[in-house]
Amino acid sequence: MVAFYYSGFCQIINNNVTRLKGDNKMSSLSILCDAAVTAGVVSGVVALIVGAILGAIVYKIVINKKLDNSKSNAVKIIEEAYAEAKSIKKESLIEAKDEAQKIRDEANNEVKERRGEIQKQEERLDQREEYLTKKETTLDAKTQQLEDEKNSLENTKIILQEKIKEQEQIRDQMLEKLENISGLSKKEAKDILLESVTEEAKKDAGAIIKQIEEDTKENADKIARDIIVTAIQKCATDLTSETTVTSVALPNDDMKGRIIGREGRNIRSIESATGVELIVDDTPESITISSFDPIRREIARISLEKLILDGRIHPGRIEEVVLKATKEVDKTIKEAGEEACNEVGVYNLNPELIKVLGRLKYRTSYGQNCLKHSIETSIIAGLLATELGANVSIAKRGGLLHDIGKALDHEIEGTHVSIGVDLAKKYKESDAVIHCIQAHHGDVPFQSVEAVIVQVADAISSSRPGARRESFENYIKRLEQLESICNDFKGVEKSYAIQAGREVRIIVKPEQISDNEAVVLARDVAKRIENEMQYPGQIKVVVIRESRVTETAK
Repeated sequence: MVAFYYSGFCQIINNNVTRLKGDNKMSSLSILCDAAVTAGVVSGVVALIVGAILGAIVYKIVINKKLDNSKSNAVKIIEEAYAEAKSIKKESLIEAKDEAQKIRDEANNEVKERRGEIQKQEERLDQREEYLTKKETTLDAKTQQLEDEKNSLENTKIILQEKIKEQEQIRDQMLEKLENISGLSKKEAKDILLESVTEEAKKDAGAIIKQIEEDTKENADKIARDIIVTAIQKCATDLTSETTVTSVALPNDDMKGRIIGREGRNIRSIESATGVELIVDDTPESITISSFDPIRREIARISLEKLILDGRIHPGRIEEVVLKATKEVDKTIKEAGEEACNEVGVYNLNPELIKVLGRLKYRTSYGQNCLKHSIETSIIAGLLATELGANVSIAKRGGLLHDIGKALDHEIEGTHVSIGVDLAKKYKESDAVIHCIQAHHGDVPFQSVEAVIVQVADAISSSRPGARRESFENYIKRLEQLESICNDFKGVEKSYAIQAGREVRIIVKPEQISDNEAVVLARDVAKRIENEMQYPGQIKVVVIRESRVTETAK
């Protein structure tokens, strides 16, 4: 490094000498100044070089000393770590020994406890074995006792069997003597005895039933008859019943062609707009409307009448007239429902329920108008409730709504009772009114007096003479079935169904049926009619027993 700096210094001097030789104009003073500066620089450089060399030597010495110290410290640390490791190892061995001893002690204690439990179990088993041994001994003793008793019973049974045989022999001897004395066999005597007891029981039963009925009828029939007659008298509704009109009169047969229209377009428009079927047949000056929905039939009837009066029959006019007829029928339905409520004095009905009630105006049952029947039932129920001290409001309301389901039974699946109950629940009627609707045909047990009153009022309204009609064939079949049931009973000579099947009179053979037996016969016939026949109202059963003695004077 010194040689490097020295060569550099020489190079600088050479450069300056060269520059001095080349510049003849420079003065000697400037040359001397430059030489002095150059000498100072050179001495400074030499000093720096010497300092750097000394610094490097000192740094190396310091580094070597630190390395020696580090080595000694490292050796010391290793020795200390080795000593500490030995100490930790020794402590770990001591702790492991202590832990092993602890586990050994716990195991010994657990073994001792297990041995104690096993010893206790062995003691309990020994006690149970001893108990079972004693019980086995006791059972053996009881078994032996039972065997002895069984043997004793066997002996007693043998003795009893012998005595029974003796008794049977004695009884057979007595029966043989009785048969010889009476001249009757055992079976004949038994039949006579049973027949005698049966006849006597029937006579007693008939007498008791007759006495009870007479005692009950003395007051009950009179009171009930007065209440019902008073209610019907105050009701005083017309006997005639309306039926739905299903045919429309035409001014002439040419109108049929106009109603049918070109290629049947008019009749198709009418059927499509009203939902009914028009039957155009050979019946003169008449056209028939067919539909299960009475409202549709009424709308179709009104529409046809308006079209016939107007004379303009084409699809556009048909739709216009049907729309007007529909609005007219809806208005009529609402007014009919309101009038029914006002007539019977039932208010605060839901408006939608009033509309459904008004639809009954176009619904009939056996020829009886359902709306008039509901009004009549409501009036009768109110009068009966008044006479009996029941709730008049509930009776009237239940009577008015009892057949409300018939207004929708052709649209909704189910019986008119279930439909009526659902409607009443939907429009928030009271539970008492709902029960009257539900029980008026006896589908559920009666839970209130008002429900019974509604059922009775319904029967009175539907079964009174002239209220309903039925087909001639069904009427004849019902009368024949009624007489056939009566003729099946023993001792019946003839039977006659009278008063349109509301009463049946049975003439019995007096030598076979006594007065008391006639009471039993009437009850048996009534029960069989109830079980085997379906009929509106009630059927009265009358049994007639008459003895005639005829003699001719000659």
